Amino acid sequence: MILFSAALELENIKKDNMSNLILDAAKDKIFLTIIDKQNIYSVSYENSKINFEGLIVLINKFLAKNNYTLGDIKKIYVNRGPGSFAGIRNSLSITKALFLTNKIDYYCYSSLDFNKSDFIKHQDIPKLCDKFDIKKNLIKPVYIS
Repeated sequence: MILFSAALELENIKKDNMSNLILDAAKDKIFLTIIDKQNIYSVSYENSKINFEGLIVLINKFLAKNNYTLGDIKKIYVNRGPGSFAGIRNSLSITKALFLTNKIDYYCYSSLDFNKSDFIKHQDIPKLCDKFDIKKNLIKPVYIS
C-alpha cells in the first residue's frame, strides 16, 4: 500500500510540474527548448530539408533524452516568423497536430510582437507572450517572400 501511495504521489508531483516546449524553426537553425519550474534544456539542429521533414522525430528524441514525453508538455510556443517558409510551415503543422491529438495549447509568437527585438532568449518567450498578450491557439504566420 505504501509503494502504491508513493507512486501516486510521484505522478501527482509530475502532473503539477508540467513543462513548456519552445519550437523555433524560422531561422538558420532549428531550436528546441524545454522549460519547467526547475530546469531549462535546449538543443539546436541544422536548418535543412531532412530536419524539417523529420521535425517530430527530433522533438520526440529531444524530449526522451531529457526524460520527458508529450504528456508532460502543457504549452508549446512556436515561432511564426518572419523566416523560412518551410521551417514555419512544418513547425506550425506539428504544433497544430499536437494541439488536436494531445490537447496541448500553443502560442504563436514573432520577434515582431516583442517591440521588434531581434535578440530574444528562448527561455524568455513564455514571459514575453504573457507580457504582450499573445493569444492562445491562434496562428498568423509571417513569411519572408
